[in-house]
Amino acid sequence: MDSELQNKDRDLIWHPYTQMKDALPFIPMVRGEGSYLYDEKGEQYLDAVSSWWTNIHGHGHPYMAAAIYAQAQKLEQVIFAGFTHPSAILLAEMLLQRIPFHQKIFYSDNGSTAVEVAIKMALQLYWNKGQQRKKIVAFKDAYHGDTFGAMSVSARGVFTAPFQNLLFDVEFIPTPVPGDEQQALNELTALIERYGPDEIAGFIFEPLVLGSGGMLMYSAQILDDLIDVCKANNIITIADEVMTGFGRTGKFLATDYCRNKPDIICLSKGITGGFLPFAATTCTQEIYEAFLSNDKSKMFFHGHSYTANPLGCAAGIASLELFEKEGTLDKTMQIEKWHRAFADSINEDPSIKDVRVTGTIVAIELKTEGAGGYLNNIRDKAYAFFMDRKIILRPLGNIIYILPPFCTSSNDMQRIYSAIRDFLGRL
Repeated sequence: MDSELQNKDRDLIWHPYTQMKDALPFIPMVRGEGSYLYDEKGEQYLDAVSSWWTNIHGHGHPYMAAAIYAQAQKLEQVIFAGFTHPSAILLAEMLLQRIPFHQKIFYSDNGSTAVEVAIKMALQLYWNKGQQRKKIVAFKDAYHGDTFGAMSVSARGVFTAPFQNLLFDVEFIPTPVPGDEQQALNELTALIERYGPDEIAGFIFEPLVLGSGGMLMYSAQILDDLIDVCKANNIITIADEVMTGFGRTGKFLATDYCRNKPDIICLSKGITGGFLPFAATTCTQEIYEAFLSNDKSKMFFHGHSYTANPLGCAAGIASLELFEKEGTLDKTMQIEKWHRAFADSINEDPSIKDVRVTGTIVAIELKTEGAGGYLNNIRDKAYAFFMDRKIILRPLGNIIYILPPFCTSSNDMQRIYSAIRDFLGRL
């Protein structure tokens, strides 16, 4: 029997990435604490995917809640064109201390908009210089968001098919997963030779892990090599760290594993510890200065109503403070050790095609009949199996992955691993 909340939801709400025609009733969650969410009946669910990869320190963290409450009592919102506020400045200082090769930060409100900002920065930079660099390079399995610019630099497939003819042209190179590294490097070099040095504006990438593309993982070394080629040809490099940032890969940023640093970085999801929608795009002083001019038409024409929202800034500050207070990166290293031990224990399972780990992310690619991918039917079977056990896992087609809050205990991790072993045993 559906609850009153579920009935109202069905009448009023259209949910994301959901075929509403045959969707099961949505579970009303009313409270969160640590790694757990609680429904209206008091049932406890272990959040093994950090509520779409956003939550870092745990649900309902009192330090985070107190910081947001304190800010709300002082200033909840102010237009950020013509004005500023202390929390925006402090958050910028704290973030740029961790990204010392960047000097400027542009605030927005979600991962897609952080990417839109980055793409527009790269394209307008060359327009301001009187150059007609219009091409962007991306990985063929990329996912960068659901707005039109972000879709354009994402893989052409089921996510983008209805809008195919409306997306701007992008040059795609192979994702440099093991075995394809040299091919990716060769194709990037060939593109530059084909178009010449003055056609390609930017190269955008998810560093080390492609999230929605199937938790595909590749090395920092090949990324360094690709960035080397871009730097040699004055191509702006854009790191989409929306998912990989804030400790997900074991370092603060995934690009912290690289000797080469990107010109632009996109941040969201974990930036507020999972408490509020917020985003930032950081860049070098050189990029910023390309927009400084007596000609007002060369300003950066971009903004959002909630740019640098004080509540989001306060959440971001509190989250960064917790990194120091609670030794957050040490927790990510422990989770990686658990993941690697688990991966080793299931690696020979006959139902597994591949198991891979980077930082706090473990991905298990299942052998399935027919093609894999996001719409593979095993996803629904796996999702229902884990929900029956009160574990929130949201497989990407035939990819089961774990991406937990960093506060997740050893016992809770073992509970997730045990459920996955049980599922594998039933295939």
